[in-house]
Amino acid sequence: MGGEVAARLLSVAALSAAWELGSALADSRALPSPAAVASFVASEARSGELGRNVGATLIRVAASFALAMVLGTVLGIMLGRSRAANRVFDTWLGLLLNTPALVVTVLCYVWLGLTETAAIMAVAVNKLPNVAVIVREGARSIDPQLEEMRAAFRFDRVTWARHVLLPQLQPYMIAAARSGLSLAWKIVLVAELLGRPSGVGYAISYYFQLFDIAALFGYSLVFTAVMLALDLFVLRPIETHAARWRAVPA
Repeated sequence: MGGEVAARLLSVAALSAAWELGSALADSRALPSPAAVASFVASEARSGELGRNVGATLIRVAASFALAMVLGTVLGIMLGRSRAANRVFDTWLGLLLNTPALVVTVLCYVWLGLTETAAIMAVAVNKLPNVAVIVREGARSIDPQLEEMRAAFRFDRVTWARHVLLPQLQPYMIAAARSGLSLAWKIVLVAELLGRPSGVGYAISYYFQLFDIAALFGYSLVFTAVMLALDLFVLRPIETHAARWRAVPA
Protein backbone atom coordinates (compact mmCIF):
# COMPACT_ATOMS: atom_id res chain seq x y z
CA MET A 1 0.00 0.00 0.00
CA GLY A 2 2.81 2.38 0.94
CA GLY A 3 4.61 1.65 -2.32
CA GLU A 4 1.46 2.37 -4.33
CA VAL A 5 0.97 5.72 -2.59
CA ALA A 6 4.61 6.64 -3.14
CA ALA A 7 4.35 5.75 -6.83
CA ARG A 8 1.25 7.90 -7.24
CA LEU A 9 2.87 10.86 -5.46
CA LEU A 10 5.97 10.49 -7.63
CA SER A 11 3.77 10.47 -10.74
CA VAL A 12 1.99 13.64 -9.62
CA ALA A 13 5.34 15.32 -8.88
CA ALA A 14 6.66 14.38 -12.33
CA LEU A 15 3.52 15.74 -13.99
CA SER A 16 3.78 18.99 -12.02
CA ALA A 17 7.46 19.37 -12.99
CA ALA A 18 6.62 18.81 -16.68
CA TRP A 19 3.78 21.33 -16.41
CA GLU A 20 6.08 23.89 -14.78
CA LEU A 21 8.70 23.39 -17.49
CA GLY A 22 6.14 23.63 -20.27
CA SER A 23 4.71 26.81 -18.79
CA ALA A 24 8.17 28.40 -18.53
CA LEU A 25 9.04 27.49 -22.13
CA ALA A 26 5.69 28.64 -23.53
CA ASP A 27 5.74 31.92 -21.58
CA SER A 28 2.10 32.47 -22.51
CA ARG A 29 -1.21 33.17 -20.78
CA ALA A 30 -2.54 30.08 -22.53
CA LEU A 31 -0.45 27.83 -20.27
CA PRO A 32 -0.26 29.27 -16.74
CA SER A 33 2.13 27.78 -14.21
CA PRO A 34 1.01 25.48 -11.37
CA ALA A 35 1.72 28.34 -8.96
CA ALA A 36 -0.63 30.68 -10.85
CA VAL A 37 -3.37 28.06 -10.84
CA ALA A 38 -2.85 27.38 -7.11
CA SER A 39 -3.01 31.13 -6.43
CA PHE A 40 -6.34 31.38 -8.24
CA VAL A 41 -7.78 28.38 -6.39
CA ALA A 42 -6.73 29.88 -3.04
CA SER A 43 -8.25 33.25 -3.94
CA GLU A 44 -11.50 31.68 -5.17
CA ALA A 45 -11.72 29.57 -2.02
CA ARG A 46 -11.26 32.62 0.22
CA SER A 47 -14.05 34.46 -1.60
CA GLY A 48 -16.42 31.51 -1.12
CA GLU A 49 -17.14 31.15 -4.85
CA LEU A 50 -15.19 27.90 -5.17
CA GLY A 51 -17.17 26.18 -2.42
CA ARG A 52 -20.47 27.51 -3.72
CA ASN A 53 -19.89 26.37 -7.29
CA VAL A 54 -18.41 22.99 -6.40
CA GLY A 55 -21.22 22.38 -3.90
CA ALA A 56 -23.90 23.24 -6.47
CA THR A 57 -22.38 20.82 -8.98
CA LEU A 58 -22.05 18.04 -6.41
CA ILE A 59 -25.74 18.36 -5.51
CA ARG A 60 -26.71 18.04 -9.17
CA VAL A 61 -24.37 15.10 -9.67
CA ALA A 62 -25.76 13.32 -6.59
CA ALA A 63 -29.41 13.86 -7.58
CA SER A 64 -29.01 12.81 -11.22
CA PHE A 65 -26.71 9.90 -10.32
CA ALA A 66 -29.16 8.51 -7.74
CA LEU A 67 -32.12 8.87 -10.14
CA ALA A 68 -30.24 7.15 -12.99
CA MET A 69 -29.02 4.31 -10.75
CA VAL A 70 -32.48 3.53 -9.36
CA LEU A 71 -34.34 3.71 -12.67
CA GLY A 72 -31.52 2.07 -14.63
CA THR A 73 -31.26 -0.82 -12.17
CA VAL A 74 -34.99 -1.49 -12.27
CA LEU A 75 -35.02 -1.32 -16.06
CA GLY A 76 -31.92 -3.50 -16.36
CA ILE A 77 -33.39 -6.21 -14.12
CA MET A 78 -36.65 -6.15 -16.10
CA LEU A 79 -34.82 -6.46 -19.43
CA GLY A 80 -32.50 -9.17 -18.15
CA ARG A 81 -35.34 -11.26 -16.73
CA SER A 82 -37.86 -10.83 -19.55
CA ARG A 83 -37.06 -11.59 -23.18
CA ALA A 84 -40.26 -9.89 -24.31
CA ALA A 85 -39.38 -6.66 -22.47
CA ASN A 86 -35.86 -6.78 -23.83
CA ARG A 87 -37.12 -7.10 -27.40
CA VAL A 88 -39.37 -4.08 -26.92
CA PHE A 89 -36.92 -1.76 -25.14
CA ASP A 90 -33.56 -2.79 -26.59
CA THR A 91 -33.98 -0.40 -29.52
CA TRP A 92 -34.89 2.40 -27.12
CA LEU A 93 -31.70 1.78 -25.16
CA GLY A 94 -29.65 1.80 -28.34
CA LEU A 95 -31.21 5.10 -29.35
CA LEU A 96 -30.46 6.72 -25.99
CA LEU A 97 -26.93 5.33 -25.89
CA ASN A 98 -26.14 6.87 -29.26
CA THR A 99 -27.88 10.21 -28.80
CA PRO A 100 -25.30 12.93 -27.99
CA ALA A 101 -25.50 14.23 -24.42
CA LEU A 102 -25.59 17.77 -25.76
CA VAL A 103 -28.77 17.04 -27.74
CA VAL A 104 -30.51 15.49 -24.72
CA THR A 105 -29.51 18.45 -22.54
CA VAL A 106 -30.76 21.04 -25.02
CA LEU A 107 -34.06 19.20 -25.48
CA CYS A 108 -34.62 19.00 -21.71
CA TYR A 109 -34.04 22.75 -21.42
CA VAL A 110 -36.42 23.39 -24.34
CA TRP A 111 -39.16 21.15 -22.92
CA LEU A 112 -38.76 21.87 -19.20
CA GLY A 113 -37.20 25.33 -19.19
CA LEU A 114 -33.89 26.49 -17.76
CA THR A 115 -34.55 24.85 -14.38
CA GLU A 116 -32.83 22.55 -11.90
CA THR A 117 -35.29 19.81 -12.84
CA ALA A 118 -34.32 20.05 -16.50
CA ALA A 119 -30.59 19.90 -15.69
CA ILE A 120 -30.97 16.87 -13.42
CA MET A 121 -33.27 15.06 -15.86
CA ALA A 122 -30.83 15.68 -18.73
CA VAL A 123 -27.99 14.03 -16.83
CA ALA A 124 -30.15 11.17 -15.56
CA VAL A 125 -31.48 10.38 -19.05
CA ASN A 126 -27.94 10.34 -20.44
CA LYS A 127 -26.72 8.06 -17.65
CA LEU A 128 -29.73 5.71 -17.38
CA PRO A 129 -29.09 3.53 -20.48
CA ASN A 130 -25.52 2.77 -19.37
CA VAL A 131 -26.76 1.50 -16.02
CA ALA A 132 -29.55 -0.51 -17.62
CA VAL A 133 -27.21 -2.24 -20.09
CA ILE A 134 -24.69 -3.25 -17.41
CA VAL A 135 -27.33 -4.44 -14.94
CA ARG A 136 -29.15 -6.31 -17.71
CA GLU A 137 -26.05 -8.44 -18.29
CA GLY A 138 -25.91 -9.20 -14.58
CA ALA A 139 -29.56 -10.25 -14.50
CA ARG A 140 -28.97 -12.52 -17.48
CA SER A 141 -25.97 -14.22 -15.88
CA ILE A 142 -27.74 -15.59 -12.80
CA ASP A 143 -26.91 -19.28 -12.36
CA PRO A 144 -29.88 -21.46 -13.43
CA GLN A 145 -29.21 -23.70 -10.43
CA LEU A 146 -30.09 -20.77 -8.18
CA GLU A 147 -33.41 -20.53 -9.95
CA GLU A 148 -33.97 -24.23 -9.31
CA MET A 149 -33.14 -23.68 -5.65
CA ARG A 150 -35.61 -20.81 -5.52
CA ALA A 151 -38.35 -23.05 -6.89
CA ALA A 152 -37.43 -25.94 -4.59
CA PHE A 153 -37.50 -23.81 -1.43
CA ARG A 154 -40.42 -21.70 -2.66
CA PHE A 155 -38.76 -18.36 -2.01
CA ASP A 156 -41.07 -15.38 -2.14
CA ARG A 157 -40.01 -12.46 -4.32
CA VAL A 158 -38.55 -10.42 -1.45
CA THR A 159 -36.43 -13.32 -0.13
CA TRP A 160 -35.26 -14.19 -3.63
CA ALA A 161 -34.33 -10.59 -4.41
CA ARG A 162 -32.47 -10.16 -1.13
CA HIS A 163 -30.55 -13.44 -1.03
CA VAL A 164 -30.17 -14.36 -4.71
CA LEU A 165 -30.69 -11.48 -7.10
CA LEU A 166 -28.98 -8.56 -5.35
CA PRO A 167 -25.81 -10.47 -4.33
CA GLN A 168 -25.43 -11.60 -7.95
CA LEU A 169 -25.97 -8.07 -9.24
CA GLN A 170 -23.63 -6.30 -6.82
CA PRO A 171 -20.50 -6.42 -9.03
CA TYR A 172 -22.49 -5.15 -12.00
CA MET A 173 -24.11 -2.37 -9.99
CA ILE A 174 -20.74 -1.24 -8.64
CA ALA A 175 -19.32 -1.23 -12.16
CA ALA A 176 -22.30 0.81 -13.34
CA ALA A 177 -21.88 3.22 -10.44
CA ARG A 178 -18.17 3.80 -10.99
CA SER A 179 -18.44 4.28 -14.74
CA GLY A 180 -21.62 6.29 -14.32
CA LEU A 181 -20.18 8.71 -11.78
CA SER A 182 -17.35 9.64 -14.12
CA LEU A 183 -19.89 10.16 -16.91
CA ALA A 184 -22.48 12.01 -14.81
CA TRP A 185 -20.26 14.83 -13.59
CA LYS A 186 -19.00 15.56 -17.11
CA ILE A 187 -22.56 15.86 -18.39
CA VAL A 188 -23.52 18.01 -15.40
CA LEU A 189 -20.82 20.49 -16.41
CA VAL A 190 -22.31 20.67 -19.92
CA ALA A 191 -25.78 21.25 -18.48
CA GLU A 192 -24.45 24.01 -16.20
CA LEU A 193 -22.53 25.63 -19.02
CA LEU A 194 -25.68 25.80 -21.14
CA GLY A 195 -28.28 26.90 -18.65
CA ARG A 196 -27.46 27.22 -14.95
CA PRO A 197 -26.35 30.33 -12.98
CA SER A 198 -24.04 28.40 -10.66
CA GLY A 199 -21.76 25.39 -10.58
CA VAL A 200 -18.37 24.42 -11.99
CA GLY A 201 -19.69 24.38 -15.57
CA TYR A 202 -21.05 27.90 -15.15
CA ALA A 203 -17.73 29.08 -13.70
CA ILE A 204 -15.78 27.52 -16.58
CA SER A 205 -18.07 29.27 -19.08
CA TYR A 206 -17.66 32.60 -17.26
CA TYR A 207 -13.87 32.47 -17.07
CA PHE A 208 -13.64 31.23 -20.65
CA GLN A 209 -15.25 34.47 -21.77
CA LEU A 210 -12.58 36.33 -19.78
CA PHE A 211 -9.84 34.12 -21.27
CA ASP A 212 -8.67 33.33 -17.72
CA ILE A 213 -6.91 30.01 -18.34
CA ALA A 214 -5.68 29.74 -14.75
CA ALA A 215 -9.30 29.76 -13.61
CA LEU A 216 -10.22 27.07 -16.15
CA PHE A 217 -7.38 24.88 -14.94
CA GLY A 218 -8.20 25.60 -11.31
CA TYR A 219 -11.87 24.64 -11.43
CA SER A 220 -11.15 21.61 -13.60
CA LEU A 221 -8.45 20.26 -11.32
CA VAL A 222 -10.37 20.92 -8.09
CA PHE A 223 -13.51 19.17 -9.25
CA THR A 224 -11.58 16.30 -10.79
CA ALA A 225 -9.81 15.84 -7.46
CA VAL A 226 -13.15 15.80 -5.65
CA MET A 227 -14.56 13.12 -7.95
CA LEU A 228 -11.39 11.01 -7.69
CA ALA A 229 -11.66 11.23 -3.90
CA LEU A 230 -15.29 10.05 -4.05
CA ASP A 231 -14.25 7.08 -6.18
CA LEU A 232 -11.30 6.22 -3.95
CA PHE A 233 -12.87 6.71 -0.52
CA VAL A 234 -16.55 5.90 -1.19
CA LEU A 235 -17.10 3.66 -4.21
CA ARG A 236 -14.01 1.48 -3.87
CA PRO A 237 -14.66 0.62 -0.18
CA ILE A 238 -18.26 -0.21 -1.10
CA GLU A 239 -16.99 -2.44 -3.89
CA THR A 240 -14.60 -4.22 -1.53
CA HIS A 241 -17.33 -4.68 1.08
CA ALA A 242 -19.81 -5.99 -1.49
CA ALA A 243 -17.31 -8.52 -2.82
CA ARG A 244 -16.08 -9.76 0.58
CA TRP A 245 -18.12 -12.97 0.31
CA ARG A 246 -16.22 -13.90 -2.84
CA ALA A 247 -12.87 -13.95 -1.06
CA VAL A 248 -11.29 -17.39 -0.79
CA PRO A 249 -10.49 -18.28 2.85
CA ALA A 250 -6.78 -18.64 3.57
